[in-house]
Amino acid sequence: MRIGLTGGIGSGKSTVAAALVDLGDALLVDTDAISRTLTLPGGGAMPAIATRFGPGFVAQDGALDRAAMRELAFRDPRAKRELEAILHPLIGAETARQAALAAPGQRVVFDVPLLVESGRWRQQVDRVLVVDCREETQVARVIARSRLDEATVRAILAQQATRTQRRAAADAVIHNDGLSLEQLREEVGHLLSTPLF
Repeated sequence: MRIGLTGGIGSGKSTVAAALVDLGDALLVDTDAISRTLTLPGGGAMPAIATRFGPGFVAQDGALDRAAMRELAFRDPRAKRELEAILHPLIGAETARQAALAAPGQRVVFDVPLLVESGRWRQQVDRVLVVDCREETQVARVIARSRLDEATVRAILAQQATRTQRRAAADAVIHNDGLSLEQLREEVGHLLSTPLF
């Protein structure tokens, strides 16, 4: 079973991913973590990023300057597409490599923040699970866990699929508003007990 897991920033997707691994004995392939690794010092994407965008987008330690790249990507859609053209093939290759490590019969959970936006993941998974919550909840959670201000968080949300678009792509939705961590785990456990998953 190949499960595509997605949700907007601050929805609780990472917590659900951890519960799927813990309760469902799943192998997690985290595409966001892969992307971050590719843009760390010495990461596989850094030479191409430095060549295309210049030294102003490389931090002193050799990693991607995320703040500079985020600002550029928000104001220049072409630059965003060029960054994706560098990252996506590398992410795809590493995703396939990690998924191949699954034991026979083991669930594989692909944690893909932009699953709906990519337009290609639906054909690569058996089920799509969306973690959903109100936008105000997302904003509050992201501000609480990061150094981003509200305007920046809302700008990130504006770049992502809408809640309606994500829910329309889903085979199942976990509504994560007002749930404790234990209640969220219970929701995951219930989902795993259904024939769908």
